[in-house]
Amino acid sequence: MDHLEALRRKLQQRIFILAIVENILLVGLVTAGFYLTSLNYLVIAGIGLAASIILCVIVVSMGSNFAMQPIAAIWQTILRISPTDHGVPAPDLNKVHFGRELVASLTAQLNELVNVAQKTEVETKRRVSDLSENFVAQNLPLPLFIIDNTDTIRFANAAAEQYIGITAEDMRGKNVYMVLDMSFPSENTFDKWLKAVKSKNATAVQSWERVRLNIRDNHPVRLFDLAAYYNRDNPDHLETMIAIFDHTKQYSQDDQAVSFIALTVHELRTPLTLLRGYIEVFEDEIGHEISPELQGFMEKMRAQAEQLMSFVNNILNVARVDDDQLELHLEEENWPELLKSTLAALNLQAKVRGISLESHFAEGLPTVGVDRLSIQEVINNLIDNAIKYSGNSKVIKVDTHLTQDGFVETTVEDFGLGISASIMPHLFTKFYRDHRNRAQIGGTGLGLYLSKAIVAAHGGNIWVRSKEGQGSTFGFTLVPYAQLAEEKKRTGDKEIARSAHGWIKNHSLYRR
Repeated sequence: MDHLEALRRKLQQRIFILAIVENILLVGLVTAGFYLTSLNYLVIAGIGLAASIILCVIVVSMGSNFAMQPIAAIWQTILRISPTDHGVPAPDLNKVHFGRELVASLTAQLNELVNVAQKTEVETKRRVSDLSENFVAQNLPLPLFIIDNTDTIRFANAAAEQYIGITAEDMRGKNVYMVLDMSFPSENTFDKWLKAVKSKNATAVQSWERVRLNIRDNHPVRLFDLAAYYNRDNPDHLETMIAIFDHTKQYSQDDQAVSFIALTVHELRTPLTLLRGYIEVFEDEIGHEISPELQGFMEKMRAQAEQLMSFVNNILNVARVDDDQLELHLEEENWPELLKSTLAALNLQAKVRGISLESHFAEGLPTVGVDRLSIQEVINNLIDNAIKYSGNSKVIKVDTHLTQDGFVETTVEDFGLGISASIMPHLFTKFYRDHRNRAQIGGTGLGLYLSKAIVAAHGGNIWVRSKEGQGSTFGFTLVPYAQLAEEKKRTGDKEIARSAHGWIKNHSLYRR
């Protein structure tokens, strides 16, 4: 039924009745004035006019009251359901005598609209918080993860499902380190960064190169760059966003290149060994008989042969590190004596470049536990780099001493080109070389990467301090043998062995 039309008709009826009543009263009053009184015609006319005005006012007042009663009830309903609290109660329909049906119908529809609006608001908030329904996030071509303040995955898009090989539903609600079994080429891992920024930053951005996603359920290994954004003040506690940029093909080619080169240079070891042997024979047998000029040529030949052998060893050991096949056997060594003998072999290489090696050994140093050949390779790499980047400087200083923590520390200091601050964070990354002098100074970008892996396997730490144009100092620490012997005794191992690898596990607490 059309309640509005019914209200209009009822209002017309009541106004019509009031008008009829008004006219009857007015006619009756004027008639009584003529016949029942002796008043003048003009006086009776004036009384009639006044009565007419009073009756009009009464009719208008009653009519407006009828008309406003349903409007007032509807207005009261609107104020009650509005977002601003007006303190207005709901209208009592039992007290609405005029237009009750219309008021009841409109009030019901207003309440229904409010309910729909509230449900829409709740659904909108749910959709915003549930990124699985967000069109942009779902259809990004990059694998994307959203992590909450407990390191739990709250969202993973379709690209992430395909890349990881796990459905988004299976990933949601799980700890990120259980889902993303990542390894990093340095100790600057994602979990260390996230733990640090949570304690001191409101927002932070970081990226990593050459990250590896380890094999899971026959899913292929992935190699990628990783970018992360952290925002502590996110109202839904969705603090961290991770995006993956796949470079599996490119980085795999690099790794395959190392493997191929390693296979190739392996064949150089035999002729190189023979070459070094012949050079030593010539120096021993006829070195004193030839001219100084030829002796100089012989020294340069031996220096180049030693450098080439160092290059071959680097390539082979990097391949072993990447395959986790480089195993070190730590034995007790007198470090100053081992260092002196290693520097003596390197002195010719420096001498050919017109550089002298100056060394200082602190007294009373404890013996160290080292794999002799591997730790010599670290020294070779640091001295070789110092020679390459000495520029016009003619001195390289080697110092070894005991640190406050009880470790044996060795430093190699040159006074040459130095390293810019932008290069420092990448020095120990595989294949990384300074683009500004790459063409002028030879190298593979593998020496420091390998040195870091070897030192870490020894239980030590390698570091660098440099200022551009003023030279660089590289240092590394070794553990005294007494500490290793105690470990050997405690674990019952027959020997002290270490595995050198170039990949740092991310958050081992959640390893499967």
